[in-house]
Amino acid sequence: MSLLTKLFNYVLLTTRQYGIDESHGMSHSMNVLHFAHNIYEAEKKNYPILERHEKIIYVSAIIHDMCDKKYMDEDAGLQNIGCFLRDKITLDEIDAVKRIVNTMSYSKVKKYGFPDLQEYQMAYHVVREADLLSAYDFDRCMLYNIHCKVHNTENENAIILNAFSDAHDLFHKRVFKHNDDSLLITDYSKGMHNKLCLDAQFRIDTWKKILQRPTI
Repeated sequence: MSLLTKLFNYVLLTTRQYGIDESHGMSHSMNVLHFAHNIYEAEKKNYPILERHEKIIYVSAIIHDMCDKKYMDEDAGLQNIGCFLRDKITLDEIDAVKRIVNTMSYSKVKKYGFPDLQEYQMAYHVVREADLLSAYDFDRCMLYNIHCKVHNTENENAIILNAFSDAHDLFHKRVFKHNDDSLLITDYSKGMHNKLCLDAQFRIDTWKKILQRPTI
């Protein structure tokens, strides 16, 4: 079994075990992997050290949310990741993966700034920015909000409307400002920002039209 297959099997089993919804599950891991690959390919000429850390980048991209505090105890999640990777990559690589996934979240970066991961600093930014670029998916943001609200029976008729409203607010307060907030440092990510913003805005405008339909 290839390492790639083992990694996605781990994501599948972990999402089932901890009830991780689809907004942070398999499809999100795949999207972050693709963005990480694209950033890596675009930036490795500028940062040759990335070629030494290719495996770390790919592993971190796939399993980065398998210790997310929204779904589990963060330390326990990191311990599980370490145990899973023990016979698959070196101890130094495991340590690098754990340091990357434990410091890359938007909330931690906003609170503490970028960590100093020394030789793994650019690998960190590749994975972190891949995760940021996947956040421009407006439907994914709605999905997370729907899962959070689905058990709120007091206002179950407004689940979709409220999920749209919360996602709309988050995009205008956070996602559309990624570049202005200096969260994107690679040329690839900076170049993708405007395109992804336009795609997200188009999706938002379409949702507004759908939600105004009297027949549904």
